[in-house]
Amino acid sequence: MKIDAPLLVPNPLQAKELARTLESGGYDGAYTFDGPNDPFFPLAIAAEHTERLQLYTAIAVAFARNPMLVAQLGNELQLMSKGRFKLGLGSQIRAHIEKRFSMPWSAPAARMREFVLAVKAIWNNWQHSEPLNFRGEFYTHTLMPPLLTPGPNPYGSPPILLAGVGPAMTEVAGEVADGYLIHPFHCASYLDQLAMPALTRGLLKSGRHRTDLEVSAQLLVATGRDRVELDQSISQLRTQIAFYASTPAYRPVLEAIGRGALQEELNALSKQGGWDEMGACIDDEVLHAVAIVGTPQEAAAQIVQRYRGLVERISPTAYILDPALAGELVAALRKSLEK
Repeated sequence: MKIDAPLLVPNPLQAKELARTLESGGYDGAYTFDGPNDPFFPLAIAAEHTERLQLYTAIAVAFARNPMLVAQLGNELQLMSKGRFKLGLGSQIRAHIEKRFSMPWSAPAARMREFVLAVKAIWNNWQHSEPLNFRGEFYTHTLMPPLLTPGPNPYGSPPILLAGVGPAMTEVAGEVADGYLIHPFHCASYLDQLAMPALTRGLLKSGRHRTDLEVSAQLLVATGRDRVELDQSISQLRTQIAFYASTPAYRPVLEAIGRGALQEELNALSKQGGWDEMGACIDDEVLHAVAIVGTPQEAAAQIVQRYRGLVERISPTAYILDPALAGELVAALRKSLEK
């Protein structure tokens, strides 16, 4: 398994030092996501100041953009990084697409499938001079004048990774993407019962095998060297889990452990502004089902036990007080993976 880390900075220029630190610290990759900041700018800075680190978005919100814009961004980051970029896309939820981004929302799985195929059609035009004639239900791309064509990328087109929570979107990932991004809010039973079977159905549609797809999992981790550090980390993590669990789109994860009704309870609290009380609703059963909890050594052993043979990449998103603990966790992971 390869080990990745978030590349999150308030100013994209700060990505220079952080990316160098991650690379020298032995991480295999670094990722950004669409949040308070744009996910592409930090990767452009990191591409210039690293040599080995793989760089990817996990995720960029596809429906906030269009295939041509995303194709251009992906192509240029692939060029800047000398072939180390991966384009990770996700759908977000309807409220954000319509109310935050003021973009259309409909049939998210079908729209995402078409979005990915449109990006690939644009790249094929640039790489192989194939006529651009993509006509879909949601996107149409038929114009590419020679003066506006960037031409072949010497490093090829980047892989496309797709995030999915529900089975329909996960199946699309298996059908048209090069990789699948597992949302940090997940549990073993959800992966076994819903996600991986859906991924397999998608792979069968495209005539591919599991080995043709890279699966990456972000992990929720609470760790500390002693009980005080660990308890504080757990407290922070309960609040984050409650935020995820309040969202209707993530209810399948709770249902996989027989706790689907908790989503409605948390959603009601969120609408009342009860953010401070929501964390208390995450009991130990839910905590240990969706998160890794323990000292760095204990957490590393749990991660290897749960994910070895299931995924190719992991990113422990740790709730820790001391940043040095992240290094200890990675060192423990490396040692556990060698066994």
